[in-house]
Amino acid sequence: MSGEGAPKRPDRPVDCHDLRVAVVAARWHEQVMDGLVAGARRALADYHVEEPSVVRVPGSFELPVMAGALARRGYEAVVALGVVIRGGTPHFDYVCRAATDGLSRVALDHGIAVGFGLLTCDTDEQALDRAGLAGSSEDKGYEAASAALVTALTLRKVRRGYEMDGS
Repeated sequence: MSGEGAPKRPDRPVDCHDLRVAVVAARWHEQVMDGLVAGARRALADYHVEEPSVVRVPGSFELPVMAGALARRGYEAVVALGVVIRGGTPHFDYVCRAATDGLSRVALDHGIAVGFGLLTCDTDEQALDRAGLAGSSEDKGYEAASAALVTALTLRKVRRGYEMDGS
């Protein structure tokens, strides 16, 4: 199960109203993507993000280039949402690697929080189970947005010289 090892005390929503946040989401696998975007929107609302930008791109391969463009526009957090489902060709491996490496590079090169909401699944059923839809066991859109927001706030504190307590 994908949720194995999740923190016993997940982050509680905190006030992020003054963070500049964008969501970049792929269009492929519409039902899964609708669930992921809805989950991210729920998290943004819970964390009091008032006006997030939401940008759609054709597929998961395009997530890094758009995340980089948003980082250059001054966004402090970008939530990247996509899904790649294994098929009978190496396409799955190439797209997953490119998207993962690209999103990591955006975070490191720009020093921003990137919420990793890229589902890499063997089957449609696995993707639907993680999409935050009615009957899903996980809500990866919510989790990716929450992680990006908490990380962006922590980065802000570090940049301002606040001492971190490690909790």
